[in-house]
Amino acid sequence: MLRLHTVLVMEASCLELALEGERLCKAGDFKGGTAFFEAAVQVGTEDLKTLSAIYSQLGNAYFYLKEYGKALEYHRHDLTLARTIGDRIGEGKASGNLGNTLKVLGRYDEAAVCCQRHLDISQEQGDKVGEARALYNMGNVFHAKGKQQLWGISQDPGELPPDVRDTLQRATAFYEMNLSLVKELGDRAAQGRAFGNLGNTHYLLGNFVEAIKFHRERLSIAKEFGDKAAERRAYSNLGNALIFLGQFNAATEYYRKTLQLSRQLKDQVMEAQACYSLGNTYTLLQEYERAIDYHLKHLLIAQELNDRVGEGRACWSLGNAYVSLGKHRQALHHTRKHLEISREIGDRNGELTARMNVEELMEVLGVKEADLSPSESEFKVQGARPKFIKKASMESVDLWKYSSEQKLARDASDEDCFFDLLSKFQSSRMDDQRCQLDEPPNGENAGGVDPNTLNDMIDASLLTSPQTEELFDLIASSQSRRLDDQRVSVSNLPGLRITHNNLGHLCGESDPQEPSDDFFNMLIKCQSSRIDDQRCSPPEGGPRAPTVPDEDFFSLIQRVQAKRMDEQRVQLPSDEQEPDEDEREPGAADS
Repeated sequence: MLRLHTVLVMEASCLELALEGERLCKAGDFKGGTAFFEAAVQVGTEDLKTLSAIYSQLGNAYFYLKEYGKALEYHRHDLTLARTIGDRIGEGKASGNLGNTLKVLGRYDEAAVCCQRHLDISQEQGDKVGEARALYNMGNVFHAKGKQQLWGISQDPGELPPDVRDTLQRATAFYEMNLSLVKELGDRAAQGRAFGNLGNTHYLLGNFVEAIKFHRERLSIAKEFGDKAAERRAYSNLGNALIFLGQFNAATEYYRKTLQLSRQLKDQVMEAQACYSLGNTYTLLQEYERAIDYHLKHLLIAQELNDRVGEGRACWSLGNAYVSLGKHRQALHHTRKHLEISREIGDRNGELTARMNVEELMEVLGVKEADLSPSESEFKVQGARPKFIKKASMESVDLWKYSSEQKLARDASDEDCFFDLLSKFQSSRMDDQRCQLDEPPNGENAGGVDPNTLNDMIDASLLTSPQTEELFDLIASSQSRRLDDQRVSVSNLPGLRITHNNLGHLCGESDPQEPSDDFFNMLIKCQSSRIDDQRCSPPEGGPRAPTVPDEDFFSLIQRVQAKRMDEQRVQLPSDEQEPDEDEREPGAADS
């Protein structure tokens, strides 16, 4: 009786800790939530499904905290346990969570294997919601892989190498199947996410008319749900696509709506990006005064957020705009700042461009480096920032009225709250609430598919070989004597108290088959050498530029500006007087 009482107390304690962890995660306190979930694991439980749900929640919480190594660890524990107890739905969800985490780490081939596993199991079990999520996740994997392949390529959307085009077309196909299924399910929120991602992939493929069609659908659903953050993204994406169709005036209207919503949401990063896009669009329209006004606003926010890459881009843009207006002294001022920042951040191309522009401007102005030395104090007083004087025209656009009341509100669609977990003490209901995690920028799930079409979109060597099944068997198996240093045996799962009641479940589902030597070679190649990678954040692709949009039409602006310097190389009178930058009246701004 005493032992039974102790067990009941421990079970209650484990559940109470887990429930508190779930409550904190729902409230956005993932750090506090993980502490309670970890405490629940320390107390332990005999209930295998309860423990599986806790593993899933811990993996999800660590994912949101960007502790991807720990997220992988707990999702693998969840997969091990689900396979051991023969829980096929749980195995599928755990595989999907592993796929999402591997995707964020840039391990796209492994992510595709896991997401395909989720898809196969969902179809096998007739789980339409799970199938939709798996299709959406597969689209995300190929979308992310395509964007990663584009990193460092200066080509415009649509001008893609064949391998990149193929990857993005696969992403599009999965999103289309996802959209078909969520329409069947009547899930409007998921339809919105599918439309948005279809718009994004068609944009990268250069299908701008198609992109606009999908982003307008996304905009309509965002308005339907009152989702201001999604509405802002749709406006921005519409502006980007219209730029490449040459519809610059229409693009400015969407960017202005983007700016307005960014201010409503008190999102300085997005506000800066909208200003940057407006500055570039007015440059294309040859409305240089307005372009300067928006680039200065971008510069101010970039400085406030310590975004040196964004500052450099703003200074480059300002230099070009001032050259176009014939204001060469102001142009030189910003071009020298561009040169300084490019050196600081190690941007060799930017440094070469800036140095060439500085030399040309000095030649036009008839000045030498020594003549410019005194003006350096103008920067140093401001901590290497240009001086700006507060003007009434700036107050009208709230440039100097940034709110410090609170942090940016989280985008509800970007970080969909956890599905209810651990809300009941009955273990039979815990399993149904194991959540499927998706990456914050695109929200969650959605989709439907004819299984016969999948092999055309996925590398068959990854998804149809016997090694794929063995890969999952290995993760869960406690039999392999050759992988003791890699695997987690069931008996060593954290938080599991083995009893006579659950011992049968733990032993009955084991696969006694020894994997082949060929499989070990594959596994070593795909996994063993990358164990340490699971304990670090995804690699950075260079200096971050939060105030510069990811989908930037910078190369288009560069081409427009390419010959501008030569056109402006006129001999100026040596006594030409330009108004000081501080006396420039910015053009009327749209707020």
